[in-house]
Amino acid sequence: MSLHLYNSLTRRVEPFVPLDPARPTMYVCGPTVYNYVHIGNGRGPVVFGVLADLLRRRYGSLAYARNITDVDDKINAAAAEQRVPISAITDRFAAAYREDMAALGVRAPDLEPAATDHIGQIVAMIERLIASGHAYAAQGHVLFAIGQFDGYGKLSRRDPEEMLAGARVEVAPYKRDAGDFVLWKPSTDELPGWDSPWGRGRPGWHIECSAMAAAHLGETIDIHAGGVDLQFPHHENEIAQSECAHGGKVFARWWLHNGMLNFGGAKMSKSLGNIEKIHDLVRAHPPEALRYALLSAHYRQPLDWSDGLIEQSVRTLDRLYGTLRDLADVQAQAEIPASIEAALDDDLNTPSALAEVARIAGEARKAGDPSERARLKRELLGAGLALGLLQQEPAAWFARGVDSGDDARIQALIDERVAAKKNRDFARADAIRDQLAGEGILLEDTPQGVRWVRRA
Repeated sequence: MSLHLYNSLTRRVEPFVPLDPARPTMYVCGPTVYNYVHIGNGRGPVVFGVLADLLRRRYGSLAYARNITDVDDKINAAAAEQRVPISAITDRFAAAYREDMAALGVRAPDLEPAATDHIGQIVAMIERLIASGHAYAAQGHVLFAIGQFDGYGKLSRRDPEEMLAGARVEVAPYKRDAGDFVLWKPSTDELPGWDSPWGRGRPGWHIECSAMAAAHLGETIDIHAGGVDLQFPHHENEIAQSECAHGGKVFARWWLHNGMLNFGGAKMSKSLGNIEKIHDLVRAHPPEALRYALLSAHYRQPLDWSDGLIEQSVRTLDRLYGTLRDLADVQAQAEIPASIEAALDDDLNTPSALAEVARIAGEARKAGDPSERARLKRELLGAGLALGLLQQEPAAWFARGVDSGDDARIQALIDERVAAKKNRDFARADAIRDQLAGEGILLEDTPQGVRWVRRA
């Protein structure tokens, strides 16, 4: 089966074929760096990172860009409050974002363009839009005229009144149409700004992504991805300004949108104050368990986030790493099974892929034949590789957050318990189990011996 992806533009699952098989292109909307990001912001990078790896395996190459928005009114407000240049805010939180993504097992993109490094390209694109009659200057602003683009609304498929309500547009006397959106806006002396034909100012949010995508990936890209909350107005506006600036060329051939995380029955968002920051979560929980949790539902569906989901993910990984620990005597290199590739080819069906991981691990636990054990270990490691899981040594997983020097003492107690059971001293064996349970060490008797896991 070839790769099939759901295209938000056509509302269909379609076979993916890149324009240039030697260089597929993908652009994912990145963070606005004014604070730590929440776990919902990690879902797209995790899922689309799995897609990036799949594309590299399939085509041997990929041009993958994920931008940094480093000029924005929220950044300006944070800088003004702290009385520092905006770079002091953006440098700090861009670094924190990269650290958080690395903790979740997200590989860095091939390209990480920042908006402030592309002011020249942004200005040039705006000039083309004015020259073609798709934008106009008014009172130091430049606005895109949505009435001049017949395709406006084709991604979100909203009627004009619904789009206006959803965009929470600014009512301003210099607008020809209430839905016209800002490409450039003036900056006062205390705000960051750059010289332009329309005076000192700064770009609007939407034009930044269009200019950066064109600069690094070309006028038509294969895949544009991001959260479903960006579909309108951000992605709708990107389509309008990009296609008008490039003579009607298709901007993105596939649009992929990940669903939102729900927390406490409501969409996780900074405005609602119901967020859990990745920066905090990776210090309180095994980061790999957070990644597993983000992959546990299909990327297009909402995901209910909870402590229970995290704990369930930890327990699942305990079992998977326990299986690898039982296979420690088997020499094997990772080999991605065809069943995993088939699941991912089916519109990144990560729940199906995780079910396949569980199946392989279950077979491995029952296998006795050496060749079978070797095959299943290869497949288990390969399945994990395709999903960014099971890439550390089992000992490292089980020793998380605890001095590994304590392992010898625990193992000695386990050995003593085994001896006690052999001598039918069940009272001592039970006492050792209870002692270890009180320390957060849980034991599991298996045909391969006693496995143990630590609970945080």
